[in-house]
Amino acid sequence: MSTPVLATAAGREGWEAIVADPAGAVIASDFDGTLSPLVEDPSMSRAADGALDALARLARSVGQVAIVTGRPALVATELSGVTGHPGLGRLVVLGHYGLERWEASTGAVTSDPVPPGVEIAREKLPALLASVGYPDAFVEDKGSSLAVHTRRLADPLPALEVLRQPLTDLAESVDLRLEPGNLVLELRPPGIDKGVALRRLIDSTNARSVLYAGDDLGDLAAFEALNTLRSDGLHCVLVATRSSGATALTDAADIVVDDPSGVVTVLTALSDAIATR
Repeated sequence: MSTPVLATAAGREGWEAIVADPAGAVIASDFDGTLSPLVEDPSMSRAADGALDALARLARSVGQVAIVTGRPALVATELSGVTGHPGLGRLVVLGHYGLERWEASTGAVTSDPVPPGVEIAREKLPALLASVGYPDAFVEDKGSSLAVHTRRLADPLPALEVLRQPLTDLAESVDLRLEPGNLVLELRPPGIDKGVALRRLIDSTNARSVLYAGDDLGDLAAFEALNTLRSDGLHCVLVATRSSGATALTDAADIVVDDPSGVVTVLTALSDAIATR
């Protein structure tokens, strides 16, 4: 399989560094829209064909493979099907943007404390949604954050704009912050994002190179963290899918693919390159 199109010199250097020294590499990816096609019902998400096999093949040679997601760690493990998958015995799932960590080697989850503002927002949210005319907006309760989806509503984009300010006000009133995504607005604890989660993982593994794949605005923090670390000598490859239409992410990527099947192609090409080095 040929090397994917790398749009930047830094991305090409990152690819070459991973291939030359796979033991020093971390391969990490978002789940929804990246390893899994986007679906209207989040509970129906499943890993794309070949995604877990591609990760497992990389896991034979790289230092660490990981999934970094806004989902609760155990939900992500169940939906993705990683538990017990051959070759993924060292996989780490960083859930809730890094608040939780699940390790395949033990099956255990460790978690940081959830701020009290999440419970307050949980209690206030139904009345707020009703007051602005969207009582049927789907609320995904992630435990440490609350995601309000408009995808199922008749007019999802106008609904998103109507909800943005009231949800911003609610978040600020309980010391949370509002994070936008693809037809979703999430009330999340401050100081927690995929960039922070990825930095922790890199520090814990002493990684010398990283490939990270994502699709939505929540993955921008990971891209930004890696771009900062590039200036300190870390070699990186940033992969973005067009699944969510987040142009800010695709504009910042070294490799752009259309959907999760493209991510599988990239991961497979990388494992091929390592195997033939």
